[in-house]
Amino acid sequence: MRLAFMGTPDFAVPVLSELMAAGHEIAAVYTRAPRRAGRGQKSNPSSVHQFAEVNRLEVRTPRNFKSSEVIEGFAALGLDVAIIVAYGVILPQVILDTPRHGCLNLHASLLPRWRGAAPIQRAIMAGDSLTGVQVMRMEAGLDTGAVMLSETAQIRCDDTAATLHDRLSHIAAELGPRALAAPWRRWSVAILPRHRNQRRVWSTPIKSLLKRPILIGQGQLRKLIVIFGGCRPSRVHGLKWVVSASKRYFQG
Repeated sequence: MRLAFMGTPDFAVPVLSELMAAGHEIAAVYTRAPRRAGRGQKSNPSSVHQFAEVNRLEVRTPRNFKSSEVIEGFAALGLDVAIIVAYGVILPQVILDTPRHGCLNLHASLLPRWRGAAPIQRAIMAGDSLTGVQVMRMEAGLDTGAVMLSETAQIRCDDTAATLHDRLSHIAAELGPRALAAPWRRWSVAILPRHRNQRRVWSTPIKSLLKRPILIGQGQLRKLIVIFGGCRPSRVHGLKWVVSASKRYFQG
């Protein structure tokens, strides 16, 4: 199949790799534009961008899909389908309607439990015991489309955001080719209905929470440590006191 892949972080790379291995034609790779970071303000391309360039795939980095030039460029690809994995750019209806078979999104959550960004971290912090990856036919709402394929995964007691991220990434890589191998006549039949009337969205950005004084219990403290396990305290704004205090408390 001729497809466009749209993704940004390292979570999406195994999916793109497996789609290539399955023999699908990658007409173009869309990813977030490189961002400048560090003292030298060097341009840092995304993980998907780097992987695509190594494999000599065409890379496109539009900041949005508002201009007619970007929309026409997408339409000119003549796509059968578009695969979206943690892209981070809003797709208007005109883009969703362009591929012959629409756009499929691979989301690291059992919808509608955690829509939107950071579903892995939110599942751990909420104390969920089960999560997974689902393939969803995209529509204009936030993760509201019909679910076509679903694979679950247990959240282990020793899981961190990093370990769960890697496990779900491999599940997503398996689901991508499976979704495209499904008979097209079955694509109109969802295994789960749309979730327009059910919402479980973390409405407060994590960064703003970390800047506030918060009162947390021992159970919540453990979850915060698990989520940010393995990172240096200095790199997590506002959590340095949590990590240092927790080490003294739980090692005692």
